[in-house]
Amino acid sequence: MKKVSLLPFALTAVLSLQPLVNGHAEEASSVLQMLGEGDTSLSFRYRYEFVDQDGIDKNANASTLKTRLTYKSASLNGLTALFEVDNVTLVGNESYRTPSNGNIGYPIVADPDGTDVNQVSLTYTSDGYRAILGRQRILHSGQRFVGGVGWRQNEQTYDAFTLSSKSLGPVAIDYSYIWDVNRIFGPKDSAAQPKRWESDSHILLAAMSPAKGHSVKGYAYLLDFADATANSSSTYGIEYSGKFDGFVLDAAYATQSDYAENPISYDADYMMAQLTLPLKLMSVTVGYEVLGSDGGIAAFKTPLATLHKYQGWADKFLGTPTNGIEDTYLKFSGKLGAAKLALIVHDFKADFGRADLGSELDVVATYAINKTVSVQLKYASYDADSHASDTDKLWMTVNAKF
Repeated sequence: MKKVSLLPFALTAVLSLQPLVNGHAEEASSVLQMLGEGDTSLSFRYRYEFVDQDGIDKNANASTLKTRLTYKSASLNGLTALFEVDNVTLVGNESYRTPSNGNIGYPIVADPDGTDVNQVSLTYTSDGYRAILGRQRILHSGQRFVGGVGWRQNEQTYDAFTLSSKSLGPVAIDYSYIWDVNRIFGPKDSAAQPKRWESDSHILLAAMSPAKGHSVKGYAYLLDFADATANSSSTYGIEYSGKFDGFVLDAAYATQSDYAENPISYDADYMMAQLTLPLKLMSVTVGYEVLGSDGGIAAFKTPLATLHKYQGWADKFLGTPTNGIEDTYLKFSGKLGAAKLALIVHDFKADFGRADLGSELDVVATYAINKTVSVQLKYASYDADSHASDTDKLWMTVNAKF
């Protein structure tokens, strides 16, 4: 595994933080001006999460505050520096379990406390090209395969080199080499869920728009993890999104095989089809997603995805079951006054064997008080059948950004 030290970037970023000059970063004429004339932003996210899970006597009550400080330097001949640090603080008692706190009598809430360098990088931009070196956020498409898990208080970021181009005619290319995955379970380490995966991975996303309102994307993900070899895989796929008169169609297909040092040999497919009808008072979406299984030997995996976005907010399918999963879902979304509302119903079955896995109801309401502050109430109820256990989760979140 190749290792690249982040120390030079950290030192640059710390020095650039010293002036803490608010305002828009502008083109600089010297390194001193580049570091002294940057943007600084501060954001807070308070969250209360309640979990009632069958089979665990105590309920989880997680009350945490995330504070994020972000600094971006001014540009010098196309070069900018970025530094971002997150702190997650307990508000009240630690009445929940994380992989590192040892509170085994409670359900899991994956929001450990602590301070972490979330991003520290150098970016060079010129003539339709962009290169980023260092710890960074990588969000591919809808984050179904590569994302930041931004729902959790400690975001997933990547130590990587990324090269993007929008100068290849109609095709936009985004390539990254990843040598570390900084997972949501940090900054404290644990044997059950390491805070970091060593990686020797290549990811590529190519996108084009063949016509107005239509997009096609192709991707290749060659994932090699030294400390999570069962998640090493090669994935090749394509996705389509198109706006038609009266509806929106989304579809995707991918194929996956074992890769690198994965001890299990398998082949599995992924399929998704989704139809959205934008009606006058609400939007209605019906969808079907399959993460297939190779005869019950192994299933299609998405270890770098923002998994909370998919297959129910109760997070009962963060790891694909060995027999795979079929998710049939119906979503209603709209507005009530200034509040945004959504309701989603899921029905889960196994791809191999067709067993009933369970069902779930998800509801969310989001209200922006002003441009700075917003609040959200969110609820998930998973009704188990042959997978996991009945679980109810409730969240109350307040976001503020300055």
